Order: sequence, then C-alpha cells, then structure tokens
Amino acid sequence: MIRLSQAAAAAAVVVCLSGCASIFNGTTQPVVFSSAPEGAALTITNRAGEAVHTGTTPSTVTLKRGAGYFKSEAYTVNMKKDGFADASQHVDSQVSGWYVANIMLGGLLGMLIVDPASGGMYSFPDKVQSTLAPNVASTGGNPAAPATAK
Repeated sequence: MIRLSQAAAAAAVVVCLSGCASIFNGTTQPVVFSSAPEGAALTITNRAGEAVHTGTTPSTVTLKRGAGYFKSEAYTVNMKKDGFADASQHVDSQVSGWYVANIMLGGLLGMLIVDPASGGMYSFPDKVQSTLAPNVASTGGNPAAPATAK
C-alpha cells in the first residue's frame, strides 16, 4: 500500500513539473502601463473586444496570457487625456523561454497540453509606455505650445 502511494505521489510530481512555463511563468502576468503625461484614461480590451481594465495611468494590470489552446491573448490599449491626441497600441505576446525548457527537461506533456492550454507558454512585455501628443486644436495650431486654460 505504501509503494502504491509513493508511486502515485511520484506520478503527480512528474505531471506537475512537466508544464515548465505554467509553473515558472504562471498563467497571468502583471504589466505596468504608463503615459507621458501621466493621468491618462486607460482602457484595455482583449482579443474578443471585451474591456478587461479601465483606470488611469500609471497602472499595473494583471493580464491573462492565454486565449485558448495554442492561442495567446492579445490586448489593445487605449489612452485618452484632455488636450492630447488619443493613443492606441497593441500588446502581443511572445513564446516564453520556459516553454522551450520543456524540450530540455523532457516535458512532452507540458509542451503539448499543459502550457498551451493554460497560456503559460506566452509572455508579455513588463512595461507598456505611450507618449500622448498635444492636440493641435487645443494649442492653436502649434503642437509644441502647451494648452492654456480659458
């Protein structure tokens, strides 16, 4: 009976360790969003077009890495501030180095099932920065001039 329990425990450890990226990378990632100037309204939408976060910059947002089996999540970031042109950019992922570690550690199960299903095989940049350009209409046609209060 003890040998069976030990074998079951060993098998559970092997299964858990076979998804390197999911274990070391996780299925979510905190990303810092900032703007120049600070205080811009921030809206982040996922690839399905659903708003996953609204707030102001700077802000740290925890994003899901995966959007389905072998499908990374992608986000669109919109920033708005009075007196400045709106800024929009896409945040896409890359394959994580921990996913490649599955090859070296013999984690075929992690490489083909665990990491692709959990999204742990993907990684986002740690920081996303946008510079908002002064709105030409609010500067009297001179984009370098600061906006004045009326």
